[in-house]
Amino acid sequence: MPDPSRVVLMTMLSRAGKLLLGGSIVLMGYGAAKDPGGRTAVAAPTLAKIREVVPLPDDDELLVRVNGAVQTGAGAALAVGVLPRLSALAVAGSLITTTYAGHAYWTVEDPAQRAAQRIQFLKNAAMLGGLLVVAGS
Repeated sequence: MPDPSRVVLMTMLSRAGKLLLGGSIVLMGYGAAKDPGGRTAVAAPTLAKIREVVPLPDDDELLVRVNGAVQTGAGAALAVGVLPRLSALAVAGSLITTTYAGHAYWTVEDPAQRAAQRIQFLKNAAMLGGLLVVAGS
């Protein structure tokens, strides 16, 4: 029989982790949904490649906003513990495209910008890792 204090601790840590991870994703997603700004131009080449295989609408700004809305909704669900596996998978799918389109540091020539994009890429990769842990638990 598991130690009850360990079960309580693990439950509290899991809830705190989901709240922190989901809350961060909500803020990122809300910003993209509310004001796509330069994200649309950055996403355009990746969206064009995806359109070669998947029939997506031609409105890149709409797609950036929808991606942000998915992150906002699924991140909120994750943060409060509603369907955590499904919400983690939804955000993970969204985050893969976002990371590839927005933080392709290997294509950046300027060393300072390359370093900044690598940090953002690795941050998203770490978030993706956390999402996969939640999805697999």
